[in-house]
Amino acid sequence: MIVYVLAFLIGIVAGLRAMTAPAVVSWAAKAGWLPLGGTWLAFLGYTWTPWILTVAAIGELINDKITTQSRTEPPPFIARIVMGALSGAAVAAPAGHIVGGVCAGVIGAVAGTFGGAKARSGLTKAIGGNDLPVALLEDAIAIACGILVVRQIV
Repeated sequence: MIVYVLAFLIGIVAGLRAMTAPAVVSWAAKAGWLPLGGTWLAFLGYTWTPWILTVAAIGELINDKITTQSRTEPPPFIARIVMGALSGAAVAAPAGHIVGGVCAGVIGAVAGTFGGAKARSGLTKAIGGNDLPVALLEDAIAIACGILVVRQIV
């Protein structure tokens, strides 16, 4: 049961920042915290995968501050769902629940996307319209929550 909760939570991270979830999961696989060998997800633990995903995550963090496209529009929303599915599958794979992990990751990504958008707009409005501090807080929450989720797998 806990594996589905963790897959759901990593999906929420993907909903907040699409590339942060797979980057964190990939580092966990590389560190040996998330044993994915023998599964189709083993590539997440390869030498270069965490570095590539980290560069993509950093690019997303930067792009988030300079673009105005809503995360709920189709392209970014689809990316969040796909990354939530991938990350949820990886979190659930060691327990043999890849399909359940995909489902939980997708549900988490949807919740994180819409919940994150609502929270960000509400907090931005509450502090007088300056989005940058709220965006940086959201970055920190996504990274910290991602790390906390993968540390629970150990």
